[in-house]
Amino acid sequence: MILSTSRVPFLQVVKTSAAAILAWIATAPLLAGQIPIFAVIAAILVVQPSVNQSLGKALERCVGVVIGVVLAYFVGLLFGANSWAVLLAVIVSLVLAWALRLGPTSSVQIPISAMLVLSLGSTTPGYAFNRILETIIGALIGVGVNLLIVPPVALQPVHEAVTRLGEEVAGILDSLARILSSPTTANERTAMLVEARLLTPMRAKAAAALAAGEESLKYNPRRSVHRDLLEADGTLLAMLTILVTRVVAMARGVVDHYDESLPDEPLVAEIVAELRRASHDLRLVIQSADLPGAAEPLVPVLDDLPALTAPLTIARPSSEHWVLLGFLLEDLRRIHEELVDATDELPAR
Repeated sequence: MILSTSRVPFLQVVKTSAAAILAWIATAPLLAGQIPIFAVIAAILVVQPSVNQSLGKALERCVGVVIGVVLAYFVGLLFGANSWAVLLAVIVSLVLAWALRLGPTSSVQIPISAMLVLSLGSTTPGYAFNRILETIIGALIGVGVNLLIVPPVALQPVHEAVTRLGEEVAGILDSLARILSSPTTANERTAMLVEARLLTPMRAKAAAALAAGEESLKYNPRRSVHRDLLEADGTLLAMLTILVTRVVAMARGVVDHYDESLPDEPLVAEIVAELRRASHDLRLVIQSADLPGAAEPLVPVLDDLPALTAPLTIARPSSEHWVLLGFLLEDLRRIHEELVDATDELPAR
């Protein structure tokens, strides 16, 4: 596929262009009239979305170039300027990169450097040394540009993903309360189960966004400003991960064991009340986290005091429903513990 559904930020284009220009200007006077193409290549490849990625790319490229040049030197020393020596150097480079368990960048850079040194080095004095010098300067300039023009921190996607996940978990708790409190059709219960199962990929998406956010803060000069917010996201996601597991299991249990007499069970009214309190408190926790730029909740929190203020009491259900209700009560107890711990940490209002 040629076209992408998204594009890199324009700031990334500006930084890469600046790094390429600076690499050319810095290395051209050192190469005695040679075009500093490899310095420009190194600068372009090293400028990455985060400082941590830039450092990794710079190290991988420099290591690959040095190993490739040294390997080409020894191959040329042993076998001379024979054309087949170039192919031999490429094969040895690939095997060496595999044996050393090098990353993709270094694994590709070693054979390319070895091939270029053997094919061009014999006619270009100082080619091998110039290639190493160019690459190191270009890589350093790429890292420097990424430090000076600070890359954006990828925190907004984390805030949005965590907030959305919390809202969806609260919505499933409300759906469970609705299904248990009044007669419903099989299609309604199945739709609720499908929505509950979609929480798992949503949680994975939020975890991926959190990992990307942590990556963007590594070695970033602005990391101290945003670190607390990212830690708050991580704490919320850890709680929501537990709640997702519980809520999906509860939804499956209700669908598998539902019958028309279930809403008339005396204990169900208590379970419904606890589900609605849990939904309220979860939205309160997400709202109180005050994540910048997070979307407004679909269901506003009208009461800013925690609702789960009393211990969950477990009564004895009738014999027909004791398996399902006992299962729901145990999961509610664990959800209760998570939300009480979270609400205890809410700021005073």
